[in-house]
Amino acid sequence: MVSNFHMPPVGYGPGSQPEDETLEYMPMPQDMRTFSAHFPEVEDAEGLAPAMTLMARVADAADRVAAGGRPERFDLTPLDAANRRLIAETMGEGEVAMKIRGLPAIRAQESVFAGIWVLNGAGLDAIEVASAPSDARARAFEPHRRATGDKPGMGVVNAPALLVELQDKSATYAETRELHVVNLTLLPHTEGDLAWLDARLGEGSTDILSRGYGNCRVTATALNHVWRVQFFNSMDTLILDTFEVTDMPEVALAAAEDLSDSAGRLREVLEAIR
Repeated sequence: MVSNFHMPPVGYGPGSQPEDETLEYMPMPQDMRTFSAHFPEVEDAEGLAPAMTLMARVADAADRVAAGGRPERFDLTPLDAANRRLIAETMGEGEVAMKIRGLPAIRAQESVFAGIWVLNGAGLDAIEVASAPSDARARAFEPHRRATGDKPGMGVVNAPALLVELQDKSATYAETRELHVVNLTLLPHTEGDLAWLDARLGEGSTDILSRGYGNCRVTATALNHVWRVQFFNSMDTLILDTFEVTDMPEVALAAAEDLSDSAGRLREVLEAIR
C-alpha cells in the first residue's frame, strides 16, 4: 500500500528560519514642534505702550485676515530698542522660515503665532499678517537661476515626459486653479532625470523650510506655479519628493483657523503682560 504522506522539504516549518532577524522600517518623523505660550517679563509697562498697542492691532488684523481679508503689514522701524525687543520676545520663532531672493532680499520668519510673520531686509523691519508673506507669493517664480534649454542626454529617461506634464499644468493653472502633484517617490527615475529637470525648470526666488514632523523643504522653480516639495524625517532622510503645481504649497500656509487661534493666543499673552 502506497502512503500519501510526504516529508516536508528541508528549510520549511517551525524553527527552520533564523530567530534573530527583525524587520527594519524606515525611520518616521518625530519631535513635532507645538505652540508654547511665552510671557515676557515687563518692568516698565508704560514705556512699552507702543509695542503693546501695535501687537493688539496685529491681533485684530489676524481676525480680519482669517475672515478673508487682505494681508496687513505693520512697520516696526519707529519703535525704540526696548519696544522692539518686547515684540521680538513675544513673537518668538515658529516652524516656518522663508528666504526671498531679489532686491531687497527678505527673511520671513513665522512667529509662534501661525500666520503672523516677522520680515527683515534692507530697509525692512515689519510684521505681516497673512497665510503666507505677500512677497513670497509675488516674487516666487522670478528666476534666481534661469531655466536652460538643454536636450536630454545620457541617463535621462522619464524626465522629458514629466517636464511636458508640468509645463502643461503650469500653463492652465491660472484658469483651473487645480492642484496637481507629480510624486517622484512613486515614479521610476534616474539621477540624470532629476538633474535635467532641475536645469530645465530653473530656480525661483522663494525658498521655504517648514519644521514640524521632520523638515519640509519647498523651493519655487522658475516655471510659474511649479514648486519642488521634499519631506525629510527626523534623521534627515528624504521620504517624499514631489513637484506641486499650485499658487503656494499648503505645507507653507497658515489656515484661517490658525489665524483665528493666533489672534486669541496673542491677546492672552498681552493680557498676561499687562
